[in-house]
Amino acid sequence: MTGLRSKRIISDTVIYIVLLVMVFIWLFPLVWMILRAFDANTSSTSLTVFPTEFTFDNFRNLFPGGPGVVSGGVLTPDYKSNPYMTWFVNTLCIALGSCVISTLFVLMVSYALSRLRFKMRKKLMNISLILGLFPGFLSMIALYYIFKQFGLANNEDTPFLNLVGLTLAYSLASGTGFYIVKGFFDTVPIAIDEAARIDGATKNRIFWRMIIPLSKPIIIYTVLTSFIGPWCDYILASVFVNDPKQYTIAVGIRQWVTEREMVGKYFARFCAGGVFVSVPIVILFLFMQKFYVAGITGGAAKG
Repeated sequence: MTGLRSKRIISDTVIYIVLLVMVFIWLFPLVWMILRAFDANTSSTSLTVFPTEFTFDNFRNLFPGGPGVVSGGVLTPDYKSNPYMTWFVNTLCIALGSCVISTLFVLMVSYALSRLRFKMRKKLMNISLILGLFPGFLSMIALYYIFKQFGLANNEDTPFLNLVGLTLAYSLASGTGFYIVKGFFDTVPIAIDEAARIDGATKNRIFWRMIIPLSKPIIIYTVLTSFIGPWCDYILASVFVNDPKQYTIAVGIRQWVTEREMVGKYFARFCAGGVFVSVPIVILFLFMQKFYVAGITGGAAKG
């Protein structure tokens, strides 16, 4: 018994050490970025991990009325050329619009595949699964040229339509990601549908009035995943939008670190912008974590 207990203690110790190392590797870049966001040294080069002088100017510079940037010994406000809050609003509108459309598409497609039986049903599911194995950015160029034909990408005359096109590009193919939601609907007893049909309810009424109220966890899971994608994306947004006033946050703050001269002035603000944009996601997860876990585990239980 003593030997077995010693082996267990040793194995547990090794596992915890490995986990601690992994946690350190995962958290160090995040902690470093947060520390640099409060660093008075705006350059990307720093000899210390912890800032020698803390300041909130990097965050204040994200908003109108901030102290500005020191260049050549001269303090100049530059919010108009780097409108972070405009980018924030653009990103929020795109993420919310895509979230609503994607959630509706995923829920309706998943319910149809879970409850209805029709020709080619399994083949369509298999095709969707195979397509899901390919990275989404492989279709980026094709999407760009298709949307450009309709004036929804790189439209210089009406830049606002670029945001509309970007919202649609994020959400139109969302129905193919139905597997987890379908798995959740499969766990909802079909007897509920049958009882409602006996009472004269249509499939549409059953879906909206009975199944949706019972599916709160998977709806929250779908909302979160549909919101996070557009909120964090850089690749597709950088292709669809070319007007600085229509940039999303990812595209906008990327401009601050594209050239050596700009990195020296904007790197700390770049870190501050990254920290600030992560706040909504953190808040969403803190308040909806239990529903998120319930949704993903319920959807994975049966498929």
